[in-house]
Formats: sequence, C-alpha cells, structure tokens
Amino acid sequence: MTKVQERAPLFEAVQRYLAEGILPFHVPGHKQGRGIPELTAYLGPRALAMDLTCLPGLDNIFNPHEALAEAQALAAEAYGADYAYFLVNGTTGGIQAMIMAVCQPGEKIIMPRNAHKSALGGLITSGARPIYLHPEVNTEFGISTGITPERVEEALEEHPDAKAVFVVYPNYYGTAADLPRIVEVAHRYGVPVLVDEAHGAHFAFHPDFPPSAMAAGADLAAVSTHKLLGSLTQSSMLLVREGLLDHRHVKAVLNLGQTTSPSYLLLCSLDLARKQAATRGRELFSRVLDLAEYSRAVLRQQEGLRLLDRESVGRPGCWALDPSKIVVNVTGLGLSGYEAEAILRHRYGLQVELADLYNLLLLITIGDTPETVEAMVQALQDLAAVRVCRNVRKYCPPLPALPPVAALPREAFYGESRVVPLAEAAGEISAEAITAYPPGIPLVCPGELLTQEIIDYVQVLKQEKADLQGLEDPTFQTIRVLRKVAYLESQVRAQTGTGG
Repeated sequence: MTKVQERAPLFEAVQRYLAEGILPFHVPGHKQGRGIPELTAYLGPRALAMDLTCLPGLDNIFNPHEALAEAQALAAEAYGADYAYFLVNGTTGGIQAMIMAVCQPGEKIIMPRNAHKSALGGLITSGARPIYLHPEVNTEFGISTGITPERVEEALEEHPDAKAVFVVYPNYYGTAADLPRIVEVAHRYGVPVLVDEAHGAHFAFHPDFPPSAMAAGADLAAVSTHKLLGSLTQSSMLLVREGLLDHRHVKAVLNLGQTTSPSYLLLCSLDLARKQAATRGRELFSRVLDLAEYSRAVLRQQEGLRLLDRESVGRPGCWALDPSKIVVNVTGLGLSGYEAEAILRHRYGLQVELADLYNLLLLITIGDTPETVEAMVQALQDLAAVRVCRNVRKYCPPLPALPPVAALPREAFYGESRVVPLAEAAGEISAEAITAYPPGIPLVCPGELLTQEIIDYVQVLKQEKADLQGLEDPTFQTIRVLRKVAYLESQVRAQTGTGG
C-alpha cells in the first residue's frame, strides 16, 4: 500500500469545514444538533455536527471530484480495484446496481439460488431472468455452501446468451466457493463475474484469509465494510474492474438508487475504515485470527458441540473457509440454534450473529479482545455442561429442495394475484418471497412454485420462533399467489404477439 493510504481525505475535509465555524442555513434541520438537544446530549455535539450534506469542499456523491473522489480512489487502490464507490444504503444497493448494470429486462443472469434477498430485489427491478444454480449442501450442518466452477461452465454452455455470473463469496457462514476458477471459466466465455462479497470485506487485508473478490479477478464486488471492518452500519462499497464493464455505466446505474442526501457520518466512517485496514490490517487481523484459533481449539474439545472446521475445506462448494467465523452446531445438546441463542442472550448476556435450526454463528472481529473471546468461550462451555450431552438431537428437517421457476420474479411481483392460506398453497405460483433472517436467503421467490416441503419447513421455523420476513401477512398464515388463469393468458399473448 502507498504512503498516501495514511490519509483520510473526506474525514479531513469534514474536520476543516467544522473548524471554520460556518453558520448553517442548510439541511439537515437540526442545525448541527442544536435542534434536537436530547439526541445531541446522548451522542455528543461533534457527532451531530458531522451530520452534514453535500456542500462546497465536501463533494457530491453523484459526481465527486474533490475529497470524496480522492477517498474513493484510495479505497480502490486498497482493494486492488480500478474504481470504488461509497454506498450509504448498504450492500443491498450495490448488489441491485450490479444486476441492473449488466441485465436488461428478459436477459439472463446465472446465479446461486441461495443468494441474499437483495439479489431478488435486483431481479425484480431489472426484469432479469435468473438461471439458478443449486449450491452444494453441507448436510451435517444443514447449510448450503457455494456453487462449483463445473456447474458454472455447464450453465454457460447451456445458456451462452447469459449476461453475467453472480457469485456469493463467502456466504454468511464463511464458506467460500472457488472464485478464481469461476472467474476463469466465466471470462473464457466473455462473461463478467459479479460478487456479493458482503461477508468478505476483510479478505483483502491479511494473507491467511481467502483471496478477495478483486484479487480473484472479479469484475464487480459489493462489500459490506461495516460487517467485519470498522465503518458504521449501512456503509458499504461497490468495487469495479474495467474491461468487460464500463465504470461510467455502473456509476450511472448506481446513481438511480443512491440517495441525494448521503450521511457524512457514514461516508467518513468508510474513509477511516479503509485507512485503518490499509495501514494496520495485517496487525489487526493477525490478532483476530489468533483469538479465533484459540476459541476453536477450546470449543473443539467440548462434548456436545461441533465446529464447522478445516475438514470441510475441499468439499464441493467449500474451496476455503473464513477462519474468523465460528460456526457451532448445537444439535448434540438437544437444542436448536434458536433455543441456544435465547439462552445465551438471557442467561449469559451474549448475542450471537446468527442462529438457525442447527447452528450458532459467532464473529471474531477487530473489536474483540482476549477478555471478550474468553467470555464467549466460557458461556458456550457452560451451556454445553448444563445441558449434559445426552446424544439427543432435536429433529431438524433437511433444507427444502429448490422450487421450480414458473415465472420471472418481476412478472410474479407485479402480476395479478390473490391471497390464499399458506397451508393450502402447495402447487401455487408465489407472488411473494419467504425469507428466514438471518441469513436472508429466500426459501421461495416470486415466480416459483410453492411446494409442500417448503410450507412444512416454514411451519417448523414458525414453531422455533425464527425471524421470518417477506410476506404482507405478518402472521404468515396467508400468502399472495399469481392468478394462474391471468398468468397463462399473459404468456399466450407474449408468445403470439396478440394484444390484451
């Protein structure tokens, strides 16, 4: 990294602006905190003073050419990209912009079916036609992992008109597909690779992590710098490699959904997180990895707990593993992950990142210390000891098979629909998504056939009090489905070219 990485040009510009003592007659209306004293007293006057808008000297997110442009150029250098764009509406905005930048309505995009729900939003907005690939599955932990280069090549052979390959790298649980080979395959066909790198923003800053998306040769990558680096929640970056794509078109698409009132607290946090990672990443993540390895070493010995560990690497869909993520299977304690999460929260004051039917996910980050990690390890040890391992496992049904696609997501989302009881919806075409969050991966998407297997799985999640999202009905008793007659008539009109 160059010496200039020690600068934080946008943060410095904000500091200069505040030091000038300019009297604000512009938004936001709280006027540097004076208009909302209760919040200012709690957060502090400086934080509220930094809540600025696009002003002379502070640049403009739509057409940056001053401090923000310099900060984004430094981020691109740090990540090995040609261009970087700061995002203040999360990685969701970046993922949707990636899809919209490569696909026009009706055009194909190859993607794993376990993509985050933000990708579904990109499909609906763009009108793209998804060519879903079945991800590999780790049956012991009940999780899907990644897609393989072989499946990508088969899909490109079958769909030579596909406009892009979309890859989740790594997934929520830290398993990483063989992205370098996937990129090599896609580029051989002249197709760009778009990467949801929401959970891999730290990969670029230590050699013991899998290679970053840019290092693997990807063309676009949306990275959640707030997840495992130091920026504030909702701040992310979109990284661009030129060649198969034009950064000007990517930026134009990004501007369609980007807010005209970006938070300078978020933007400054991106600038500083990049600076810290670029200048101290090796040091900080060496400590993270030491803490993670300590916790793994201890928890491996605990009866009743199983870790997603090194033996998983090399299986299809798991080319590498993020060692900073601790995935603990608790079914050996006779618990679901949801039950274990509740116990840890209420009895030990510890909140995990994710719980599912089988597992807990705990993150070791640059904000951890030996003391916090020791408290986490002891809580898990105590939980296992209290449960007294009895080799009893709660019945956890396998993940449901991917449902058949009957309509484009956009067609289903905007099509004429009716409401039916979810329990009686098998065989219907869903007009809504059902998503368990986290990890935010849809069980069914608009345009897919609802199967009895999916409906039964949703009932299990409801019984376990999982956080289900996506349906207009918050009780998940009913679901919107396409009116089949209207849908079939629209398909006939589309195929014959006749009017309505």
